[in-house]
Amino acid sequence: MKFELRQTFFLESARFLPHLPSSHPCSMMHGHSFKVSLIYWGTKDPLIGWVKDYHEVSENLKSLKTLLDHKVLNQISGLENPTSENLAYYIFESTKKWLPELAQVIVAETELTECRYPHIPAPV
Repeated sequence: MKFELRQTFFLESARFLPHLPSSHPCSMMHGHSFKVSLIYWGTKDPLIGWVKDYHEVSENLKSLKTLLDHKVLNQISGLENPTSENLAYYIFESTKKWLPELAQVIVAETELTECRYPHIPAPV
């Protein structure tokens, strides 16, 4: 039996999108309170009763959060053009290395917008 787990964290980061015309507001330096959710799937350990320890995931996220939180994202190698799409991909690739159960990353830059990477169907 597969379970889906979701773990959310927040980033306060600045960015500008360098490939936009100067008339576009996102071409200027601005900040976002990003809401990032990790979606991961797995089977429940029959003895412990969980798929993954939330605390363990939180501990492993510390270095990524330190890298991204309260930073200018454009200054991070791999995020020179820090669109939500590129940020979701970056977080997915960085996290999948130590969280093989990771299925999707959701990045919301506002309450009304979000990006999901990768786009996946629900497990059967």
